[in-house]
Amino acid sequence: MADQNGELESGGRIETNPVVVVAGIGHKGSGFLREVGGLFWFIIHTFTETIENIRRGRAPFRAVSFFRQTERAGVGSVPLVAMVSFFLGLTMALLTGYQLERFGMERLVPGLVSIAFTRELGPLLTGIMLAARIGAAFTAELGTMEVSEEVEAIEAMGISPLRFLVAPRMLALFALMPCLSVISSLAAIVATCLISRAYFNIAFVYFNDLVLNSLLIRDIITGIAKSFLFGLLIAAIACYRGLNVTGGAAGVGTATTSSVVTAITTVIGFDTLFNIVYTVFFPT
Repeated sequence: MADQNGELESGGRIETNPVVVVAGIGHKGSGFLREVGGLFWFIIHTFTETIENIRRGRAPFRAVSFFRQTERAGVGSVPLVAMVSFFLGLTMALLTGYQLERFGMERLVPGLVSIAFTRELGPLLTGIMLAARIGAAFTAELGTMEVSEEVEAIEAMGISPLRFLVAPRMLALFALMPCLSVISSLAAIVATCLISRAYFNIAFVYFNDLVLNSLLIRDIITGIAKSFLFGLLIAAIACYRGLNVTGGAAGVGTATTSSVVTAITTVIGFDTLFNIVYTVFFPT
């Protein structure tokens, strides 16, 4: 006997109609595309409105709000980013050093860790931490304002939520993400320096020479470019989820969880795509 969902019960087994499966996949796919399109236009409208206000000679947002967000996203995140990167640099230098020491190649440890953090781990690790710390805060704040109808009150006063709420947060994270990425890389390099001196007898001067000889300008530019992109994506996803909250307090919790998961997944996905494009066009 077939039920309303197109499932056929036969001998204790449930046989699913292929049409229903395909329809379900199509429904999920269309929902995903709607989310991507909504986020894309959300970013476009925010930038368009900001630029339009500047062209009219108006302040795109309040300076006090911008500096408040920079303090939260930047200064407040420095201890966490530096500490996590420092310990991860210690671990990476120690484990790779012990393996390379078997072949007499421990002098490669400084360059290996420096390049890895400057190009890859620094921006990626910072993006994941900011998505969990700042992205969740942005979504919870805006979601609470949406549920309590504060956003509607702002609109009733003739103030655009994109200008008043979104633009300062997005610009703050976009501008401060590269700075935090640099701090992450420096913390990991300092940790590698300590491990190299304590366990592999690499002097500080020699360590400095190995790092400078290994790093290239394009490695630094690649890491900074990733940081700008990750900061924009994290802020956009967090604000977009917050302003689209439904369902009261439970909806705020659901949106916050969804924001963190989506931001981390997006950062990792774009990082992979960035690396593929970089490898194809700059193979050496």
